[in-house]
Amino acid sequence: MNKQKDLQQRKEIAKLGGGEERIEKQHAKGKLTARERIEVLLDKGSFEEIGMFVEARTRQNNQSFYGDGVVTGFGKIQGRLVYIFSQDFTVFGGSLSETHAEKICKIMDLAMQNGAPVIGLNDSGGARIQDGVKSLGGYADIFYRNTRASGVVPQISAVLGPCAGGAVYSPAITDFIFMVEKTSYMFVTGPNVVKTVTHEEVTSEELGGAQSHASKSGVTHCTFADEIKALRGIQQLLAYIPQNCEDNPPLVEACEPALSGESLQDIMPSSASQPYDMRELLYAIIDENSFFEIHKDYAENILVGFARIEGRSVGIVANQPAVLAGVLDIESSRKGARFVRFCDSFNIPLVTLVDVPGFLPGTDQEWNGIISNGAKLLYAYAEATVPKITIITRKAYGGAYDVMSSKHIGGDLNYAWPDAEIAVMGPQGAAEIIYKHEIKQSDDPEAMLQEKVAAYRDEFMNPYKAASRGFIDAVILPEETRAKIARGLDMLSQKVDNLPRKKHGNIPL
Repeated sequence: MNKQKDLQQRKEIAKLGGGEERIEKQHAKGKLTARERIEVLLDKGSFEEIGMFVEARTRQNNQSFYGDGVVTGFGKIQGRLVYIFSQDFTVFGGSLSETHAEKICKIMDLAMQNGAPVIGLNDSGGARIQDGVKSLGGYADIFYRNTRASGVVPQISAVLGPCAGGAVYSPAITDFIFMVEKTSYMFVTGPNVVKTVTHEEVTSEELGGAQSHASKSGVTHCTFADEIKALRGIQQLLAYIPQNCEDNPPLVEACEPALSGESLQDIMPSSASQPYDMRELLYAIIDENSFFEIHKDYAENILVGFARIEGRSVGIVANQPAVLAGVLDIESSRKGARFVRFCDSFNIPLVTLVDVPGFLPGTDQEWNGIISNGAKLLYAYAEATVPKITIITRKAYGGAYDVMSSKHIGGDLNYAWPDAEIAVMGPQGAAEIIYKHEIKQSDDPEAMLQEKVAAYRDEFMNPYKAASRGFIDAVILPEETRAKIARGLDMLSQKVDNLPRKKHGNIPL
Protein backbone atom coordinates (compact mmCIF):
# COMPACT_ATOMS: atom_id res chain seq x y z
CA MET A 1 0.00 0.00 0.00
CA ASN A 2 1.42 3.38 -0.89
CA LYS A 3 1.64 6.04 1.76
CA GLN A 4 -1.07 8.24 0.29
CA LYS A 5 -3.60 5.40 0.45
CA ASP A 6 -2.43 4.58 3.96
CA LEU A 7 -3.03 8.17 5.04
CA GLN A 8 -6.48 8.20 3.47
CA GLN A 9 -7.42 4.94 5.19
CA ARG A 10 -6.27 6.23 8.55
CA LYS A 11 -8.34 9.38 8.07
CA GLU A 12 -11.43 7.32 7.26
CA ILE A 13 -10.90 5.22 10.40
CA ALA A 14 -10.46 8.36 12.50
CA LYS A 15 -13.67 9.87 11.14
CA LEU A 16 -15.64 6.80 12.25
CA GLY A 17 -14.73 7.45 15.89
CA GLY A 18 -15.96 4.46 17.90
CA GLY A 19 -17.38 2.76 14.85
CA GLU A 20 -20.61 2.63 12.85
CA GLU A 21 -22.54 0.67 15.50
CA ARG A 22 -21.87 3.31 18.15
CA ILE A 23 -22.67 6.10 15.69
CA GLU A 24 -26.06 4.47 15.09
CA LYS A 25 -26.68 4.37 18.85
CA GLN A 26 -25.83 8.07 19.04
CA HIS A 27 -28.32 8.83 16.27
CA ALA A 28 -30.97 6.66 17.95
CA LYS A 29 -30.81 8.96 20.98
CA GLY A 30 -31.54 11.95 18.74
CA LYS A 31 -27.94 13.13 18.97
CA LEU A 32 -25.41 14.06 16.31
CA THR A 33 -21.85 12.79 16.28
CA ALA A 34 -18.93 15.02 17.25
CA ARG A 35 -18.02 15.63 13.61
CA GLU A 36 -21.59 16.20 12.46
CA ARG A 37 -21.94 18.92 15.09
CA ILE A 38 -18.86 20.68 13.78
CA GLU A 39 -20.18 20.47 10.21
CA VAL A 40 -23.46 22.12 11.27
CA LEU A 41 -21.77 24.84 13.33
CA LEU A 42 -18.89 25.98 11.14
CA ASP A 43 -18.88 27.55 7.69
CA LYS A 44 -18.82 24.85 5.04
CA GLY A 45 -15.31 23.58 4.31
CA SER A 46 -13.64 25.83 6.90
CA PHE A 47 -12.76 23.25 9.57
CA GLU A 48 -9.10 22.39 10.01
CA GLU A 49 -8.54 19.51 12.40
CA ILE A 50 -5.64 19.32 14.84
CA GLY A 51 -4.66 16.05 16.52
CA MET A 52 -6.63 13.59 14.40
CA PHE A 53 -4.16 10.76 15.05
CA VAL A 54 -3.60 11.29 18.76
CA GLU A 55 -4.10 8.06 20.72
CA ALA A 56 -4.53 7.39 24.43
CA ARG A 57 -1.42 6.41 26.35
CA THR A 58 -3.44 4.09 28.57
CA ARG A 59 -5.27 1.34 26.69
CA GLN A 60 -8.81 0.28 27.63
CA ASN A 61 -9.53 -3.41 26.94
CA ASN A 62 -6.51 -3.24 24.62
CA GLN A 63 -8.46 -0.82 22.42
CA SER A 64 -7.26 2.47 21.00
CA PHE A 65 -8.99 5.01 18.78
CA TYR A 66 -7.64 7.85 16.70
CA GLY A 67 -8.50 11.22 18.24
CA ASP A 68 -9.00 9.72 21.71
CA GLY A 69 -12.62 10.79 22.06
CA VAL A 70 -12.42 14.46 21.10
CA VAL A 71 -12.28 16.28 17.75
CA THR A 72 -10.31 19.53 17.95
CA GLY A 73 -9.38 22.26 15.52
CA PHE A 74 -10.30 25.66 14.15
CA GLY A 75 -12.61 27.06 11.52
CA LYS A 76 -14.91 29.96 10.77
CA ILE A 77 -18.42 31.04 11.68
CA GLN A 78 -19.83 33.77 9.43
CA GLY A 79 -16.27 34.27 8.20
CA ARG A 80 -14.78 34.77 11.68
CA LEU A 81 -12.12 32.54 13.21
CA VAL A 82 -13.13 30.25 16.09
CA TYR A 83 -11.46 27.38 17.92
CA ILE A 84 -13.50 24.31 18.73
CA PHE A 85 -13.45 20.99 20.54
CA SER A 86 -16.21 18.41 20.19
CA GLN A 87 -16.28 15.43 22.51
CA ASP A 88 -17.03 12.09 20.83
CA PHE A 89 -19.37 9.94 22.92
CA THR A 90 -18.81 6.98 20.58
CA VAL A 91 -15.24 6.63 21.91
CA PHE A 92 -15.25 5.40 25.50
CA GLY A 93 -18.33 7.51 26.21
CA GLY A 94 -16.39 10.69 25.46
CA SER A 95 -14.46 10.16 28.71
CA LEU A 96 -11.56 12.47 29.38
CA SER A 97 -8.07 10.99 29.42
CA GLU A 98 -4.68 12.64 29.71
CA THR A 99 -4.30 12.96 25.93
CA HIS A 100 -7.93 14.01 25.43
CA ALA A 101 -7.31 16.90 27.84
CA GLU A 102 -4.04 17.81 26.15
CA LYS A 103 -5.86 18.22 22.83
CA ILE A 104 -8.41 20.59 24.39
CA CYS A 105 -5.66 22.57 26.15
CA LYS A 106 -3.76 23.00 22.88
CA ILE A 107 -6.86 24.52 21.25
CA MET A 108 -7.42 26.87 24.18
CA ASP A 109 -3.79 28.00 24.11
CA LEU A 110 -4.08 28.79 20.40
CA ALA A 111 -7.29 30.73 21.01
CA MET A 112 -5.58 32.88 23.64
CA GLN A 113 -2.53 33.47 21.46
CA ASN A 114 -4.61 34.43 18.43
CA GLY A 115 -7.51 36.21 20.11
CA ALA A 116 -10.51 34.18 18.96
CA PRO A 117 -13.52 32.56 20.68
CA VAL A 118 -13.41 29.02 22.06
CA ILE A 119 -16.43 26.76 21.60
CA GLY A 120 -16.72 23.53 23.56
CA LEU A 121 -19.25 20.87 22.51
CA ASN A 122 -19.52 18.70 25.61
CA ASP A 123 -20.78 15.12 25.50
CA SER A 124 -18.85 13.02 27.98
CA GLY A 125 -19.31 10.42 30.68
CA GLY A 126 -16.62 12.09 32.78
CA ALA A 127 -13.08 11.16 33.74
CA ARG A 128 -11.57 8.01 32.21
CA ILE A 129 -11.13 5.77 35.23
CA GLN A 130 -8.20 3.88 33.71
CA ASP A 131 -6.19 7.11 33.58
CA GLY A 132 -6.64 7.70 37.30
CA VAL A 133 -5.17 10.91 38.60
CA LYS A 134 -3.90 11.79 35.11
CA SER A 135 -7.47 12.42 33.97
CA LEU A 136 -8.11 14.55 37.07
CA GLY A 137 -4.97 16.52 36.25
CA GLY A 138 -6.30 16.93 32.71
CA TYR A 139 -9.50 18.49 34.02
CA ALA A 140 -7.54 20.88 36.21
CA ASP A 141 -5.37 21.89 33.23
CA ILE A 142 -8.56 22.78 31.33
CA PHE A 143 -10.07 24.69 34.30
CA TYR A 144 -6.86 26.70 34.62
CA ARG A 145 -7.04 27.73 30.97
CA ASN A 146 -10.76 28.54 31.23
CA THR A 147 -9.90 30.90 34.06
CA ARG A 148 -6.95 32.50 32.29
CA ALA A 149 -9.02 32.98 29.14
CA SER A 150 -11.96 34.50 31.03
CA GLY A 151 -12.49 38.06 29.86
CA VAL A 152 -9.81 37.68 27.18
CA VAL A 153 -11.67 35.65 24.54
CA PRO A 154 -15.34 34.61 24.55
CA GLN A 155 -15.91 31.06 25.77
CA ILE A 156 -19.10 29.23 24.83
CA SER A 157 -20.11 25.78 26.04
CA ALA A 158 -22.81 23.60 24.50
CA VAL A 159 -23.76 20.65 26.70
CA LEU A 160 -25.12 18.12 24.22
CA GLY A 161 -25.17 15.00 26.38
CA PRO A 162 -23.99 14.11 29.87
CA CYS A 163 -21.65 16.42 31.76
CA ALA A 164 -21.16 15.19 35.30
CA GLY A 165 -18.80 15.32 38.25
CA GLY A 166 -15.74 17.53 37.94
CA ALA A 167 -16.42 17.96 34.22
CA VAL A 168 -19.16 20.52 34.97
CA TYR A 169 -16.70 23.10 36.21
CA SER A 170 -15.22 23.85 32.81
CA PRO A 171 -18.57 24.98 31.33
CA ALA A 172 -19.34 26.75 34.60
CA ILE A 173 -16.31 29.04 34.13
CA THR A 174 -17.15 29.83 30.51
CA ASP A 175 -19.29 32.79 29.48
CA PHE A 176 -22.35 30.97 28.15
CA ILE A 177 -23.81 27.50 28.52
CA PHE A 178 -26.35 26.15 26.03
CA MET A 179 -28.31 22.94 26.70
CA VAL A 180 -30.70 20.73 24.74
CA GLU A 181 -33.98 19.61 26.23
CA LYS A 182 -34.29 15.91 27.09
CA THR A 183 -30.79 14.90 25.90
CA SER A 184 -28.34 16.96 27.96
CA TYR A 185 -27.79 17.20 31.68
CA MET A 186 -25.26 18.53 34.18
CA PHE A 187 -24.73 17.69 37.83
CA VAL A 188 -21.88 17.28 40.30
CA THR A 189 -23.40 14.09 41.76
CA GLY A 190 -25.90 11.94 39.90
CA PRO A 191 -29.30 10.60 40.99
CA ASN A 192 -27.89 7.38 42.48
CA VAL A 193 -25.47 9.22 44.76
CA VAL A 194 -28.18 11.72 45.72
CA LYS A 195 -30.48 8.84 46.69
CA THR A 196 -27.77 7.16 48.77
CA VAL A 197 -26.75 10.31 50.63
CA THR A 198 -30.00 12.30 50.98
CA HIS A 199 -32.62 9.59 50.22
CA GLU A 200 -34.14 11.82 47.54
CA GLU A 201 -35.70 10.11 44.52
CA VAL A 202 -34.89 12.22 41.46
CA THR A 203 -34.34 11.60 37.76
CA SER A 204 -31.37 12.87 35.76
CA GLU A 205 -33.71 15.27 33.95
CA GLU A 206 -35.16 16.66 37.18
CA LEU A 207 -31.77 16.92 38.84
CA GLY A 208 -29.73 18.43 36.05
CA GLY A 209 -31.73 18.67 32.84
CA ALA A 210 -31.95 21.70 30.61
CA GLN A 211 -35.18 23.06 32.09
CA SER A 212 -34.01 22.58 35.68
CA HIS A 213 -30.85 24.57 35.03
CA ALA A 214 -32.67 27.14 32.90
CA SER A 215 -35.38 27.95 35.45
CA LYS A 216 -34.12 26.88 38.89
CA SER A 217 -30.33 27.14 39.11
CA GLY A 218 -29.60 29.60 36.31
CA VAL A 219 -26.59 27.48 35.33
CA THR A 220 -27.62 27.37 31.69
CA HIS A 221 -28.20 30.55 29.70
CA CYS A 222 -30.27 29.21 26.80
CA THR A 223 -32.12 25.96 26.09
CA PHE A 224 -33.14 24.53 22.74
CA ALA A 225 -35.45 21.79 21.48
CA ASP A 226 -32.71 19.99 19.55
CA GLU A 227 -29.00 20.10 18.76
CA ILE A 228 -29.38 21.84 15.42
CA LYS A 229 -31.22 24.74 17.09
CA ALA A 230 -28.57 24.91 19.82
CA LEU A 231 -25.75 25.11 17.28
CA ARG A 232 -27.64 27.79 15.32
CA GLY A 233 -28.01 29.63 18.62
CA ILE A 234 -24.23 29.72 19.01
CA GLN A 235 -23.93 31.21 15.53
CA GLN A 236 -26.51 33.84 16.45
CA LEU A 237 -24.79 34.72 19.73
CA LEU A 238 -21.41 35.19 18.08
CA ALA A 239 -22.90 37.80 15.74
CA TYR A 240 -23.24 40.18 18.74
CA ILE A 241 -19.83 39.75 20.34
CA PRO A 242 -16.25 40.59 19.33
CA GLN A 243 -13.35 38.21 18.77
CA ASN A 244 -11.56 39.22 21.97
CA CYS A 245 -11.30 41.85 24.69
CA GLU A 246 -9.38 44.27 22.45
CA ASP A 247 -11.84 44.04 19.57
CA ASN A 248 -15.18 45.78 19.06
CA PRO A 249 -18.52 44.03 18.37
CA PRO A 250 -19.47 43.60 14.72
CA LEU A 251 -21.55 46.32 13.07
CA VAL A 252 -24.42 45.25 10.83
CA GLU A 253 -26.85 47.09 8.61
CA ALA A 254 -29.41 49.06 10.63
CA CYS A 255 -33.12 48.41 10.47
CA GLU A 256 -36.19 50.01 12.01
CA PRO A 257 -37.85 48.72 15.19
CA ALA A 258 -40.80 46.34 15.02
CA LEU A 259 -42.99 48.94 16.78
CA SER A 260 -43.10 52.70 16.29
CA GLY A 261 -41.86 55.09 18.96
CA GLU A 262 -45.37 56.51 19.26
CA SER A 263 -46.64 53.10 20.37
CA LEU A 264 -44.70 53.49 23.63
CA GLN A 265 -47.43 55.84 24.86
CA ASP A 266 -49.98 53.04 24.44
CA ILE A 267 -47.82 50.31 25.96
CA MET A 268 -47.19 52.19 29.21
CA PRO A 269 -50.21 51.85 31.57
CA SER A 270 -51.83 54.96 32.99
CA SER A 271 -51.53 53.58 36.54
CA ALA A 272 -48.07 53.43 38.10
CA SER A 273 -48.99 50.17 39.82
CA GLN A 274 -50.19 48.35 36.70
CA PRO A 275 -47.83 45.77 35.15
CA TYR A 276 -46.67 45.70 31.53
CA ASP A 277 -44.20 43.65 29.52
CA MET A 278 -40.87 45.43 29.19
CA ARG A 279 -40.19 43.44 26.03
CA GLU A 280 -42.87 45.45 24.25
CA LEU A 281 -41.01 48.66 25.09
CA LEU A 282 -37.82 47.09 23.78
CA TYR A 283 -39.44 46.26 20.46
CA ALA A 284 -40.09 49.96 19.90
CA ILE A 285 -36.47 50.89 20.66
CA ILE A 286 -34.20 48.19 19.20
CA ASP A 287 -33.73 47.03 15.62
CA GLU A 288 -36.43 44.57 14.55
CA ASN A 289 -35.85 40.90 15.50
CA SER A 290 -32.52 41.74 17.11
CA PHE A 291 -33.22 40.77 20.74
CA PHE A 292 -31.24 37.66 21.74
CA GLU A 293 -32.40 37.01 25.28
CA ILE A 294 -30.13 35.40 27.86
CA HIS A 295 -31.42 33.51 30.92
CA LYS A 296 -34.99 33.90 29.64
CA ASP A 297 -36.52 31.46 32.16
CA TYR A 298 -34.43 32.41 35.20
CA ALA A 299 -35.07 35.39 37.50
CA GLU A 300 -37.72 36.66 35.11
CA ASN A 301 -38.13 39.93 37.02
CA ILE A 302 -35.11 41.23 35.09
CA LEU A 303 -34.41 40.93 31.37
CA VAL A 304 -30.92 40.64 29.94
CA GLY A 305 -29.79 40.00 26.41
CA PHE A 306 -28.15 41.33 23.29
CA ALA A 307 -29.79 43.62 20.77
CA ARG A 308 -28.92 46.15 18.08
CA ILE A 309 -29.69 49.81 17.83
CA GLU A 310 -29.06 51.18 14.33
CA GLY A 311 -26.87 48.16 13.64
CA ARG A 312 -24.73 48.55 16.74
CA SER A 313 -24.51 45.66 19.23
CA VAL A 314 -25.63 46.52 22.77
CA GLY A 315 -26.27 44.68 26.01
CA ILE A 316 -29.77 45.21 27.39
CA VAL A 317 -30.55 45.11 31.11
CA ALA A 318 -34.16 45.91 32.00
CA ASN A 319 -36.44 45.47 34.98
CA GLN A 320 -39.54 43.45 34.09
CA PRO A 321 -42.69 44.94 35.69
CA ALA A 322 -44.74 41.95 34.49
CA VAL A 323 -42.95 39.70 37.04
CA LEU A 324 -42.86 40.64 40.75
CA ALA A 325 -43.35 44.27 39.66
CA GLY A 326 -39.74 44.26 38.42
CA VAL A 327 -38.36 44.17 41.96
CA LEU A 328 -34.68 43.27 42.44
CA ASP A 329 -33.97 40.10 44.41
CA ILE A 330 -31.06 37.71 44.91
CA GLU A 331 -31.43 35.84 41.62
CA SER A 332 -32.11 38.88 39.43
CA SER A 333 -29.15 40.74 40.95
CA ARG A 334 -26.81 37.85 40.18
CA LYS A 335 -28.25 37.45 36.68
CA GLY A 336 -27.83 41.13 35.90
CA ALA A 337 -24.33 41.34 37.39
CA ARG A 338 -23.03 38.39 35.40
CA PHE A 339 -24.35 39.85 32.15
CA VAL A 340 -23.03 43.36 32.84
CA ARG A 341 -19.56 41.96 33.54
CA PHE A 342 -19.55 40.00 30.29
CA CYS A 343 -20.52 43.07 28.27
CA ASP A 344 -17.87 45.14 30.01
CA SER A 345 -15.21 42.48 29.33
CA PHE A 346 -15.92 42.57 25.61
CA ASN A 347 -16.60 46.24 24.86
CA ILE A 348 -20.36 45.92 24.43
CA PRO A 349 -22.21 49.12 25.45
CA LEU A 350 -24.90 48.77 28.09
CA VAL A 351 -28.43 50.11 27.72
CA THR A 352 -30.44 49.92 30.96
CA LEU A 353 -34.21 50.36 31.15
CA VAL A 354 -35.33 51.08 34.69
CA ASP A 355 -38.70 50.43 36.27
CA VAL A 356 -37.89 49.16 39.75
CA PRO A 357 -39.81 49.55 43.02
CA GLY A 358 -36.82 48.50 45.14
CA PHE A 359 -35.36 45.33 46.58
CA LEU A 360 -37.58 42.41 47.58
CA PRO A 361 -38.16 42.40 51.36
CA GLY A 362 -38.44 39.33 53.60
CA THR A 363 -36.52 36.92 55.81
CA ASP A 364 -35.81 34.56 52.90
CA GLN A 365 -34.04 37.33 50.99
CA GLU A 366 -32.15 38.70 54.00
CA TRP A 367 -31.02 35.32 55.33
CA ASN A 368 -29.88 34.18 51.90
CA GLY A 369 -27.79 37.28 51.29
CA ILE A 370 -29.71 39.94 49.40
CA ILE A 371 -27.18 42.43 50.75
CA SER A 372 -24.11 40.80 49.19
CA ASN A 373 -26.00 39.63 46.10
CA GLY A 374 -27.57 43.02 45.45
CA ALA A 375 -24.08 44.47 45.84
CA LYS A 376 -22.90 42.27 42.95
CA LEU A 377 -25.08 44.18 40.50
CA LEU A 378 -24.02 47.50 42.00
CA TYR A 379 -20.35 46.48 41.79
CA ALA A 380 -20.69 45.26 38.20
CA TYR A 381 -22.17 48.55 36.99
CA ALA A 382 -19.70 50.67 38.98
CA GLU A 383 -16.75 48.68 37.63
CA ALA A 384 -17.93 48.73 34.00
CA THR A 385 -16.06 51.15 31.74
CA VAL A 386 -18.07 50.59 28.54
CA PRO A 387 -20.60 53.23 27.42
CA LYS A 388 -23.62 53.13 29.77
CA ILE A 389 -26.95 54.70 28.84
CA THR A 390 -29.89 54.53 31.24
CA ILE A 391 -33.59 55.25 30.66
CA ILE A 392 -35.95 55.50 33.64
CA THR A 393 -39.34 54.62 32.20
CA ARG A 394 -41.44 54.71 35.34
CA LYS A 395 -40.31 53.83 38.90
CA ALA A 396 -36.83 54.16 40.39
CA TYR A 397 -37.19 53.79 44.14
CA GLY A 398 -34.69 53.54 46.96
CA GLY A 399 -31.32 51.87 46.67
CA ALA A 400 -32.47 50.15 43.48
CA TYR A 401 -32.34 53.58 41.78
CA ASP A 402 -28.64 53.78 42.63
CA VAL A 403 -27.90 50.21 41.56
CA MET A 404 -29.54 50.35 38.12
CA SER A 405 -26.72 52.21 36.35
CA SER A 406 -27.41 55.59 37.93
CA LYS A 407 -25.28 58.63 37.23
CA HIS A 408 -23.68 58.18 40.66
CA ILE A 409 -22.07 54.84 39.75
CA GLY A 410 -20.79 55.85 36.35
CA GLY A 411 -23.78 56.16 34.03
CA ASP A 412 -22.69 58.22 31.02
CA LEU A 413 -26.11 59.35 29.84
CA ASN A 414 -29.14 59.09 32.10
CA TYR A 415 -32.59 59.95 30.79
CA ALA A 416 -36.07 59.81 32.28
CA TRP A 417 -39.54 59.86 30.78
CA PRO A 418 -41.88 62.63 32.00
CA ASP A 419 -43.94 60.25 34.18
CA ALA A 420 -40.86 58.75 35.85
CA GLU A 421 -40.92 58.58 39.64
CA ILE A 422 -37.52 58.88 41.33
CA ALA A 423 -37.72 58.77 45.13
CA VAL A 424 -36.53 57.06 48.29
CA MET A 425 -39.74 55.02 48.41
CA GLY A 426 -43.28 54.88 47.05
CA PRO A 427 -45.67 57.73 47.89
CA GLN A 428 -47.85 55.74 50.31
CA GLY A 429 -44.98 54.64 52.53
CA ALA A 430 -43.29 58.02 52.37
CA ALA A 431 -46.46 59.93 53.33
CA GLU A 432 -47.11 57.57 56.24
CA ILE A 433 -43.65 58.32 57.65
CA ILE A 434 -43.31 62.04 56.89
CA TYR A 435 -46.84 63.03 57.88
CA LYS A 436 -47.40 60.42 60.57
CA HIS A 437 -48.53 62.82 63.29
CA GLU A 438 -50.74 64.95 61.02
CA ILE A 439 -52.51 61.85 59.75
CA LYS A 440 -52.96 60.44 63.24
CA GLN A 441 -54.44 63.68 64.60
CA SER A 442 -56.79 64.21 61.66
CA ASP A 443 -60.55 63.73 61.98
CA ASP A 444 -60.40 61.56 58.87
CA PRO A 445 -56.96 59.82 58.82
CA GLU A 446 -57.61 57.98 55.56
CA ALA A 447 -58.60 61.14 53.69
CA MET A 448 -55.61 62.97 55.16
CA LEU A 449 -53.32 60.13 54.10
CA GLN A 450 -54.56 60.29 50.51
CA GLU A 451 -54.16 64.06 50.51
CA LYS A 452 -50.56 63.75 51.70
CA VAL A 453 -49.86 60.97 49.21
CA ALA A 454 -51.03 63.27 46.41
CA ALA A 455 -48.96 66.17 47.79
CA TYR A 456 -45.86 63.97 48.05
CA ARG A 457 -46.37 62.69 44.53
CA ASP A 458 -46.70 66.22 43.12
CA GLU A 459 -43.70 67.55 45.03
CA PHE A 460 -41.22 64.69 44.90
CA MET A 461 -42.39 61.93 42.53
CA ASN A 462 -41.16 63.42 39.28
CA PRO A 463 -37.90 63.43 37.35
CA TYR A 464 -37.27 67.16 37.62
CA LYS A 465 -35.80 67.08 41.12
CA ALA A 466 -33.14 64.66 39.88
CA ALA A 467 -32.70 66.67 36.67
CA SER A 468 -32.18 69.87 38.65
CA ARG A 469 -29.19 68.25 40.36
CA GLY A 470 -27.76 66.84 37.13
CA PHE A 471 -28.54 63.25 38.14
CA ILE A 472 -30.71 63.02 35.02
CA ASP A 473 -29.23 64.48 31.83
CA ALA A 474 -32.59 65.13 30.21
CA VAL A 475 -36.28 64.40 30.55
CA ILE A 476 -37.34 62.99 27.19
CA LEU A 477 -40.53 61.90 25.48
CA PRO A 478 -40.87 58.11 25.10
CA GLU A 479 -40.84 58.35 21.31
CA GLU A 480 -37.43 60.08 21.45
CA THR A 481 -35.81 57.15 23.27
CA ARG A 482 -34.33 55.25 20.33
CA ALA A 483 -32.86 58.37 18.74
CA LYS A 484 -31.37 59.54 22.05
CA ILE A 485 -29.75 56.15 22.66
CA ALA A 486 -28.42 55.94 19.09
CA ARG A 487 -26.85 59.40 19.25
CA GLY A 488 -25.45 58.65 22.69
CA LEU A 489 -23.84 55.43 21.49
CA ASP A 490 -22.28 57.28 18.59
CA MET A 491 -20.97 60.01 20.89
CA LEU A 492 -19.56 57.45 23.36
CA SER A 493 -18.03 55.16 20.73
CA GLN A 494 -14.49 56.36 21.53
CA LYS A 495 -14.95 56.41 25.31
CA VAL A 496 -11.82 55.75 27.38
CA ASP A 497 -12.18 55.10 31.10
CA ASN A 498 -9.44 53.27 32.96
CA LEU A 499 -9.89 51.69 36.38
CA PRO A 500 -7.35 52.42 39.15
CA ARG A 501 -4.22 50.27 38.90
CA LYS A 502 -4.76 47.05 40.85
CA LYS A 503 -4.45 43.31 40.56
CA HIS A 504 -8.23 42.93 40.55
CA GLY A 505 -11.19 44.07 42.59
CA ASN A 506 -12.85 41.97 45.30
CA ILE A 507 -16.45 41.62 44.12
CA PRO A 508 -18.74 40.34 46.91
CA LEU A 509 -19.06 36.74 45.74
